[in-house]
Amino acid sequence: MVHRFSIRDVNIIVDSESGAVHLADRVSFDLCGLLTPPLGKECPEAAVRELSARYDEGEIREAYGELLALFQAGELFAPEYDGPNARMSLKGAPVKALCLHVSHDCNMRCNYCFAKTGDFGTGRRIMDFETAKAAVDFVVGRSGKRRNIEIDFFGGEPLMAFDTVRKTVEYAKSLEEKYQKNFRFTITTNGLLLNDEIIDAVNREMSNVVLSLDGRREINDKVRKTVSGDGTFELVMPKMQRLVNLRDKGKDYYVRGTFTKENLDFCEDIKEMVSCGFRNLSLEPVVLKGGGALAITKEDLPRIFEEYEKLCELILQSKNTDREFLFFHFMIDLSQGPCIIKRMRGCGAGFEYVAVTPEGDIYPCHQFVGNKEFRLGNVHEKTFDLSLSERFAGIDLNTRKGCSDCWAKYYCGGGCSAANHTVNGDISIPYELGCELERKRVECAIYLKARSAAFAEQARTAPESPAG
Repeated sequence: MVHRFSIRDVNIIVDSESGAVHLADRVSFDLCGLLTPPLGKECPEAAVRELSARYDEGEIREAYGELLALFQAGELFAPEYDGPNARMSLKGAPVKALCLHVSHDCNMRCNYCFAKTGDFGTGRRIMDFETAKAAVDFVVGRSGKRRNIEIDFFGGEPLMAFDTVRKTVEYAKSLEEKYQKNFRFTITTNGLLLNDEIIDAVNREMSNVVLSLDGRREINDKVRKTVSGDGTFELVMPKMQRLVNLRDKGKDYYVRGTFTKENLDFCEDIKEMVSCGFRNLSLEPVVLKGGGALAITKEDLPRIFEEYEKLCELILQSKNTDREFLFFHFMIDLSQGPCIIKRMRGCGAGFEYVAVTPEGDIYPCHQFVGNKEFRLGNVHEKTFDLSLSERFAGIDLNTRKGCSDCWAKYYCGGGCSAANHTVNGDISIPYELGCELERKRVECAIYLKARSAAFAEQARTAPESPAG
């Protein structure tokens, strides 16, 4: 499967199955769109006639020779992957990541909150250490020979349960030598409760920190409010800046926001976060069931696509300056990427990754919490519904409706099961609006790689400045 696209006059051809990405001149780009595999030794005369009004016949035939060479090398019109891992069963796969809901309470009331203002519709509650301990024991027991285990402290607002967080980190680390495990901790916080003591502990123990902020003060404060209804920008900004400024260079963080219909000009929010000193950024489109004033619709897509392309230029302009920044959704590895199983199956929710509530209930991921249809078991009861877990493990690019025909499938892995269920009521039917957004983000990511490579080549071949 071949996909062609152009951004800012850069013409790109992507071969989905081989993963090859090609920069093309205009004649090769146009000619490729007229070809169907297998390619013969000579350029089809119909294609020559079609393009003859725009290009010289010699140019067309020369371009065909180059495309034919790519085809023969397996880098253009490559056959669909059908290797031994394509339909590998993940029955009994080790659980390697745990989303620990240490708090089903929150000190904010965000308008778009999927967690029903923090309690996921199950009642406000803080996880006690015994439940957290049982959850750690659960993941150790189900991790098999897997050495590296991820634990994400989540909520609600996890800093409301920071005593449980501390004790859980200490307990997990005490098991590492005995069970030959290596724990990596992440925390997601709105920042309201950050203080010097917590910042020090977070920066010491957490390999990654996700800080929730929506960008400009006026945008953030419309949707991210305290319980009393006040805006939160001024309250959290200096605390987040302090945490990031004190964070060791080798440890990750992301400032993660949500954009809605209220801020389709979200590049302005990116600019604001960069001006505040943040360099690792993520801005996610809101997903809302049943629409509403904040919901993104299909009619918004052209505007969002335009903004993503604008964001590409902001990133390129920032390179090699003191304001250079990363955008999470534009970060893809074209040289290697994840293994084929990951490419086929996505995030692993429900079988490699699970969420545990303050009551000890197990769900496929944080976005399924509270939906009893997807309750997998309970860490206190030592139960785990293998049949439901295997249902999630059985979903891949071949079983999700429409995924096998999508050029971006190996970059996406089939999308988010929770978003699919929220919008379509079925974990295996893709959320089409989300698919459109993902395809555009992948195009932008590839474009950035192409432009960055071009910049690097120019720098490599530029003549040295004369001494003087």
